[in-house]
Amino acid sequence: MSGSGIQEKVARLLSKQSGKPAMKAVKPLALKNEVAIRKPKKGEATCVTEMSSLMVCWKQNDFNNALCSKEVSSFFTCVEKAQTKAKGQQGTQGRLLPKEANILLKRFPNLASEI
Repeated sequence: MSGSGIQEKVARLLSKQSGKPAMKAVKPLALKNEVAIRKPKKGEATCVTEMSSLMVCWKQNDFNNALCSKEVSSFFTCVEKAQTKAKGQQGTQGRLLPKEANILLKRFPNLASEI
């Protein structure tokens, strides 16, 4: 079927010449009273380069922290920055967890009739 044939078929389905809707709803158009429980996505690994440089330094210096103080401090500063960034994103995200949404939907259920 060419591009113009597809366009003609879509136009025929969308036209209201017969007075009937072109497509019927398979399921009722009403919201459910529950949300699927999914685990939140895991974030990216942070401070990997700092951690690897710290481990290389430890291995070269027989796990002596005194000789690797620069790498240790850079790793800990990176971890602190990542934690503050994660806390800032968590507060501004504004989303409910699925359990919280289900509790609210049980308390305030949706209309059972079709919209």
